[in-house]
Amino acid sequence: IPYLRAQDDLIFHSGFSLSYNEEHEQANWVAYNLTAEKTISVIRRGDKFIPDPKVLTGSAENRDYLRSGFDKGHLAPAADMGYSEVTMRESFYFSNMSPQNPSFNRGIWKKLEEQVRDWAVEYKSVLIVTGPVLEAGLKAIGKNRVSVPNYFYKVILDTNSQKMKGVGFLIPNKKSDNTIGSFAVTIDSVESVTGLDFYPLLPDSVESKVESQMMLTEWGITKDVRQKKSKIKKR
Repeated sequence: IPYLRAQDDLIFHSGFSLSYNEEHEQANWVAYNLTAEKTISVIRRGDKFIPDPKVLTGSAENRDYLRSGFDKGHLAPAADMGYSEVTMRESFYFSNMSPQNPSFNRGIWKKLEEQVRDWAVEYKSVLIVTGPVLEAGLKAIGKNRVSVPNYFYKVILDTNSQKMKGVGFLIPNKKSDNTIGSFAVTIDSVESVTGLDFYPLLPDSVESKVESQMMLTEWGITKDVRQKKSKIKKR
């Protein structure tokens, strides 16, 4: 998990951990390990959003999002938590939600989630930290004043390959037709924007190298903004 600051409220659930931010009524980050086995859903997706009982100060509620124009956007996606009834249910806690533009949530964010699952299968497992970029002056919705982030991030670490590699993504909370690769950045860049230290337990020499390089070729992505047209002729 990321480095814990004095003000962080750490919460453990079965499939993920999170740091809850009471001021913004959502998580600073959600962290979990996704293995190839866990990408195989054996539980149907739920649709019951409920307050997180472990957030003692009270988390957001359904009425905060009602008629707000924003989706209850998963940070740890339900599709990553379909390997048990408990993890699926916990993925619908409001502590795992953040207000997302519908076109973002159902578009570029969903594509990134799908790509991460592909990586979990390809590399056997990946470590993921994801969340909103929380800052002062954000718009807020509902009685509980849930902040609406302008950006969301994911950082992914592959520890199983012969050469450990990491990559970060920083994406505006709005519709985008660009490729996910066009939003790839170094983990250092995400740390600079969020003020978080994602992998503090790595040896300093390893952490410095992994977090300063994107290694896009190794991840099988490019920084191209638009998807290249296929050169395969249609029959």
